[in-house]
Amino acid sequence: MGGVGIGTGKVVVNRAMSLDGFIAGRGHEMGWVGEHLTPDTFPEVMAASGAMLVGRGTYEVAKRMAAQDTPYDGGPQFVLTHEPPDEPDPTVTFLTCGIEEAVATARAAAGDKDLEVLGADVAAQCLERGLVDEILVYVVPVLLGDGVRFTPPSLDRIDLEPLDNTRSGDITMLRFRVRK
Repeated sequence: MGGVGIGTGKVVVNRAMSLDGFIAGRGHEMGWVGEHLTPDTFPEVMAASGAMLVGRGTYEVAKRMAAQDTPYDGGPQFVLTHEPPDEPDPTVTFLTCGIEEAVATARAAAGDKDLEVLGADVAAQCLERGLVDEILVYVVPVLLGDGVRFTPPSLDRIDLEPLDNTRSGDITMLRFRVRK
């Protein structure tokens, strides 16, 4: 995926998941993540991150979580949306382009570091188009029962190669390479 004009790091889908396969609870509630996962749980992930590409829904959830003092410095943030907010956010670049251009833009900002992809819809779009190199999953010891699934039911089969599993406290991080 490296090339002229874009970053040389990996495109990594990065997400926390309940044991029953949800990345957010009912109503996109994610307070449970902050109860278990902090920026210092896996500092090597933050150190490898050069930029983040998120969807509008994830951006809105992150704004609510920021009020709960859950800082995370993953580099410049890019939000892919059909409709940027009326009030600009100086900490974010809003993109209204297609997914390929959004990934290229964010990868360029990431330089030689990884581009973290967050959010169910943006990650699914990247996976559907073969843009993802790795998936990191933080398995959180909680059962949510309902909410936002790890992937949408419409996503076709994608084969993964297990690379690593690491435990920090009560969180297990699973790392997979996307087979292309």
